Amino acid sequence: MRGLKDKVAIVPGGATKIGQAIVDAFAAAGTKVMIADINEEAGRKLARDGVGFCRCDLRSDEDIAGLCAQTRDRFGRIDFLVNVAASYLDNAAASTRAEWLESFDVNVVGSVMLMQAARADLAKNRGAIVNFGSISSRVAQTGRWLYPVSKAAILQLTRNQAMDLAPDGIRVNAVSPGWTWSNIMDQLTHGDRAKTDRVAAPFHLMGRVANPEEIASAVLFLCSDEASFITGTDLCVDGGYTAMGPEQAKPAIPLLME
Repeated sequence: MRGLKDKVAIVPGGATKIGQAIVDAFAAAGTKVMIADINEEAGRKLARDGVGFCRCDLRSDEDIAGLCAQTRDRFGRIDFLVNVAASYLDNAAASTRAEWLESFDVNVVGSVMLMQAARADLAKNRGAIVNFGSISSRVAQTGRWLYPVSKAAILQLTRNQAMDLAPDGIRVNAVSPGWTWSNIMDQLTHGDRAKTDRVAAPFHLMGRVANPEEIASAVLFLCSDEASFITGTDLCVDGGYTAMGPEQAKPAIPLLME
């Protein structure tokens, strides 16, 4: 894809499975990458020529400022922000005020503060931001409030950012993955990818979860010159989850005749 070589991306959450796939895809395209993550051990293992690591807690403005400064010092510019980092904290209707604030601080506010810190660089280079929405932003999910609501807010944030940053030449889009082989799926199934695919199959037209690399391809497209006229939109990389609706991929009416 055009427009990626010799550019510089910051990837908060870059030490996660999805983040790693994005970092690797950028690196293969000739983009320099600064991984930002609170998981210092995992992040440092990924650092290599052209890929740096900066420990960053998105709840800290000081950390965010340091991240941008370190990226400029090492790579000389900032072109892309890819906001993978997320909190999965969620106690649904029982969630406390502190938990609501924690969720929004990481999932929404942190990315806004990063945008503010990098805005001059992005404007100078006519850069791009990719936020992470989710299929959870569009449907009610039993026992989940904080994550879906914060992800829905991210989609509105994406539209607002796209409008107000367009005069700076900055494009802003979102990707909304379906179930993906990610850290949380790995943890919940104790590393059982086959089980993850079996459970996901009825909810996705493709009959499986996404590979992290498939999400990464969408991110790189939105950052590339191939997407030069795309801003303010959300790209569903969800294997048909959103299209399927509540009836799933099987006839419902015949159930009335059983």
